Amino acid sequence: MLKLNQGEITLKLPSGELQGVYCEPTADNAVIVFAHGSGSSRQSPRNRFVADQLAEAGFGTLLFDLLTEEEDRLFQNRFDIPLLSERLIEAVRWANRATVGARIPLAFFGASTGAAAALVAAARLGDEIKAVVSRGGRPDLAADDLQRVHCPTLLIVGGLDDEVIALNRAAMAKMPRDTVKELQIVPGATHLFEEPGTLRRAAELARDWFRTYAVK
Repeated sequence: MLKLNQGEITLKLPSGELQGVYCEPTADNAVIVFAHGSGSSRQSPRNRFVADQLAEAGFGTLLFDLLTEEEDRLFQNRFDIPLLSERLIEAVRWANRATVGARIPLAFFGASTGAAAALVAAARLGDEIKAVVSRGGRPDLAADDLQRVHCPTLLIVGGLDDEVIALNRAAMAKMPRDTVKELQIVPGATHLFEEPGTLRRAAELARDWFRTYAVK
């Protein structure tokens, strides 16, 4: 097991400090960097549930606030995909420093607008990111960057979330033809996956995707 930082962490940026929660991986498992949706934080109960499920499977997880307290006071910042994606890139740089010498695979898990930020960051980081999973995401907000996403990407959407299903299908069609991509629809789930068993099913789908693709 890697001897890495555990528990609360601080990502120090020129613009301020971002607080996070880090759990180290076992053996050579990937570290999954989470990107929460607008108005949420590292304390997101849904993301923390998924993170717990992934940690039980041996993955490392990093959940952190995408905005400083001052930045979060400006509502428009919550939808600033370029800014949020840059924060994810900073998180990847932190994870690379934390796992120096171990060459641990890195992947993204994004929810809502965080999924768009994850896809933009993945497009810019290239081979550094092994896989992306989106839950109830807005990948359409990644716009032209979708054409440069080459890592295996899983889009998970609730079966009752009709509008978001359509947006995910349209976004997937804009991704490169040779990119491994899949849309999984969870029956009976609405946008927030609040129905019994639906969030667990999304976590299982994410776990299996990362087991397959987030490898060295």
